[in-house]
Amino acid sequence: MTLSITSLSNSNNILAIKSSITRDPTQAGKEMDGEQQLSTWEGYVDWRNRPAVKGRHGGMLAAFFVLVVEVLENLAYLANASNLVLYLSKFMHFSPSSSANIVTNFMGTAFLLALLGGFLSDAFFSTYLIYLISAAIELVGLLILAIQAHVPSLKPPACDLGNISNPCREADGGKAGMLFAGLYLVALGVGGIKGSLPPHGAEQFDDNTPKGRKQRSTFFNYYVFSLSCGALIAVTFVVWIEDNKGWQWGFGISTASILISIPIFLLGSATYRTKIPTGSPITTIVKVLVAAICNAYKLRNCSNSVMSMATSPSYTTEIGGKEESCSKEMVPRQAPTESLKFLNNAVIDKPFHSALECTVKQVEEVKIVLRILPIFACTIMLNCCLAQLSTFSVQQAATMNTKLGTLKVPPASLPIFPVLFIMILAPTYNHIIIPFTRRTTKTEMGITHLQRIGTGLILSIVAMVVAAFVEIKRKRVAAESGLVHSSEPLPITFFWVALQYLFLGSADLFTLAGLMEFFFTEAPTSMRSLATALSWASLAMGYYLSSVLVSIVNSVTNSYSHHAWLFGNNLNHYHLEKFYWLMCGLSGLNFLHYLLWASRYKYRTASPDN
Repeated sequence: MTLSITSLSNSNNILAIKSSITRDPTQAGKEMDGEQQLSTWEGYVDWRNRPAVKGRHGGMLAAFFVLVVEVLENLAYLANASNLVLYLSKFMHFSPSSSANIVTNFMGTAFLLALLGGFLSDAFFSTYLIYLISAAIELVGLLILAIQAHVPSLKPPACDLGNISNPCREADGGKAGMLFAGLYLVALGVGGIKGSLPPHGAEQFDDNTPKGRKQRSTFFNYYVFSLSCGALIAVTFVVWIEDNKGWQWGFGISTASILISIPIFLLGSATYRTKIPTGSPITTIVKVLVAAICNAYKLRNCSNSVMSMATSPSYTTEIGGKEESCSKEMVPRQAPTESLKFLNNAVIDKPFHSALECTVKQVEEVKIVLRILPIFACTIMLNCCLAQLSTFSVQQAATMNTKLGTLKVPPASLPIFPVLFIMILAPTYNHIIIPFTRRTTKTEMGITHLQRIGTGLILSIVAMVVAAFVEIKRKRVAAESGLVHSSEPLPITFFWVALQYLFLGSADLFTLAGLMEFFFTEAPTSMRSLATALSWASLAMGYYLSSVLVSIVNSVTNSYSHHAWLFGNNLNHYHLEKFYWLMCGLSGLNFLHYLLWASRYKYRTASPDN
């Protein structure tokens, strides 16, 4: 009985297979292909360049590796950047002004190079490869700096500032060459990492589901949290090591940190999904702009020729054919959106050259990029305010009582205040504020990206107001204590300066995380890494703008009142409070400018791919 049932079952299976083959020989293959497409992430691959599989690649686990790596990377970078001016002045014997310029140029260059990292990630390589290449470059740069700090013959000889017979010799020749080679290799590596690591983490989440979008928002919040974790270790433990044990140990810790980050990043390889590069986004932008200009010129010439024939005696026999040919050439193949209408000229038929032929999708992508640029420009002033954290705010605190009991806090460790506040605020924002606003507004995001950026801009204005009042109080204490012309610490605690640190730290959390998520979400898929890198470019331009503003203020006030506001060796003689009021006014005007663009901005509701 069992044998007969089995035989019957087998015969039925054979008949079913035969009938399916007879019905459609290719149907089985198509069904298998369909199932494979449904189970893979379109446009994404794994680390072996095979199609990324849903359920296996991407998600919070993959993003967790990115967050851990960012802690180590930011530790390696800020451990030196926060205290580098001391190393350059004490051991390389550069003047204070030269040391400050070297540091600001180094930091600004590092953040600007994030654009290069983002561009290469989008165009030719993946974010996965760019991170590994950049980490290796930064590692080499840190090794060069560590070796130079360890070997006395690679540094200028020790000197005594008070001994004329043993003057200090500034690092030059091969010593300066080694220093700058190490610094700018580090800057190149940092730029590549900043331009590739945030979009690599954000790519791990599904754009098409509310859960994926919420998880991506959480990732950006905790990315800023991870930056702060690395910064906390850098400005406390590593700065103490550099001041007390030697700079070779500080550079050594940074080198070890970036070295450890590479295998940790590789451990997550099996979980990553990586976007396939789609070619140069800059080429697309340039092509659309050139095509729009050329076709607009062509359209204008066509209109002029029609008008000239309309005024001639024979226009009745010529105008009809000419109008018909012009209309045929100037009709777009598809209907682009009405915003930024000038770019619609790029999709008119028959461009001057085949290389300028554009699609409606490309035109719409360029429109998106152009719409987000004003938002980017409005954040530069905020980052100019943030630049004060590592310049005048540190100098303010250095003139005050920096003791905590028997412990004396070094000035380079003062950024610990905004760092700690961000570490507290980031989880609070993600787990309390956002859920509350989602329930209140009945929306997926709770707080929109532009609202979040605007909140950061407002907080930066408040921070400048607080900074001005704190400086007024500090100078009043100096006058009442008779220490205006003295370099002795003032009888006022440095915790007063912590107030402006807290407001600026809050502004940094709201704006940096909001800006990165805004750029990543709104930008076309083919340009996301480059767009996200604009967040770092804004930071670099803020540093540069701060230097320019100080120079302009000194030049104008020196010619107007014969005494520059921000010049001299004694901070008590500065008019720093007036500079802060100026920053407050400029930030207020910038916020009004931001409101103008933010109120007109329309979020991208659908991908250009759709």
